[in-house]
Amino acid sequence: MGAGNMGEALLKGMLQAGIYTKAEIIVTDISPERLEYIKSTYDVDTTKDNTKAATLSDVIIISVKPDNMKSLIEEISHSLDKSKVIISVVTGISINRMHLWLSKKVPVIRVMSNTPMIVMEGATAIAPGPGVKGKDLETTKKIFNSVGKTIILDEKHLDAVTGLSGSGPAYIFTIIEALTDGGVRVGLPRKAALLLASQTVLGAAKMVLDTGKHIGSLKDMVTSPGGTTIEGLYRLEEAGIRAALISAVEHATRKATELGKGD
Repeated sequence: MGAGNMGEALLKGMLQAGIYTKAEIIVTDISPERLEYIKSTYDVDTTKDNTKAATLSDVIIISVKPDNMKSLIEEISHSLDKSKVIISVVTGISINRMHLWLSKKVPVIRVMSNTPMIVMEGATAIAPGPGVKGKDLETTKKIFNSVGKTIILDEKHLDAVTGLSGSGPAYIFTIIEALTDGGVRVGLPRKAALLLASQTVLGAAKMVLDTGKHIGSLKDMVTSPGGTTIEGLYRLEEAGIRAALISAVEHATRKATELGKGD
């Protein structure tokens, strides 16, 4: 339910991974144009009738704007029962609040992902609520592993996840943009500087994930005594890059907590 960028990414990932067939999926959205696009692109059933979709489905993935969540839950509530499971990708809406809106006990799994799932490289934290069955948790992991990497956490950590990986792509885009500007400042063509900066960030992240080495040792591998890298690192430390990034995560986490205080 909700066929925006993240909803479409999940649809694409599920189909590519073979988690569900086209015949097993039904997509809803408020936009007829969006539904027409989804149907023509992915050849799955679509409808504007959320109640119909909820009745026909065992697994209900909700990816709508937070402002629309309450009305959607109340709309489909009578079509749900404890044999079904809701997977919510909606930011700032707690499991407790969803249970208050539901007219009956329905298992809820809350998920915090990020926009790189659009290119199948998302970072997703999964928080199962009370009564969630093991098979439903495994299904959720499979769905989100199809668009990146997943971890299981208690719901109390999801505000911190929002501040780190939820908002994190914007931090990294800012870093890539700044590195690109640095390259331009020292004479590189912008297109070349952007490619070099982007691939460097991608490669560095892959080294962290694939080698299993401590991040400090990876940094030391490229930092020669008296060389160019240590000079650049000194300037970053002088400018307070660590404190700035830590503060960004901390304040984004606080904001996520504030926004979720509608419980």
